[in-house]
Amino acid sequence: MKIVVDDLSGPEIARFLAEHVEQMRSLTPLESKHALDLDSLRKPEITFWSALDGGSLVGCGAIKRQDEGHAELKSMRTRPTRQRSGIASQLLEHILSEAKAMGLTRLSLETGSAEFFLPARRLYEKFGFHLCEPFADYQPDPNSTFMTKIL
Repeated sequence: MKIVVDDLSGPEIARFLAEHVEQMRSLTPLESKHALDLDSLRKPEITFWSALDGGSLVGCGAIKRQDEGHAELKSMRTRPTRQRSGIASQLLEHILSEAKAMGLTRLSLETGSAEFFLPARRLYEKFGFHLCEPFADYQPDPNSTFMTKIL
């Protein structure tokens, strides 16, 4: 698997992210949906990676800088047909390494609290993330779980 910084200009990543946003909308009430669409991910404070296997897009993830030392993990997704195959772990390991290289000292995230998101929460726990209070502009929400990790 190859993980590359993606400029979000290709049609395959556009479709992949549109599917992600649509899935999140189907699982989470609109006021609790925090998945970013393509245009929102094209901001200078965001670094976006795509995971490719044999040239095929199999996953993605991003970080959004909050301040000099803190960023938020965003848009973690694995192609549904490739879930539970280690792609998310490899991608998260890469992003954590890159975040440290960027001089970040903390990485936080928001994910769903519903049963569907349990595998994601377990993945984050496996990598040392722990529960925290809402950060940045987030508010307490029964549909959200907030986690953070000191790098």
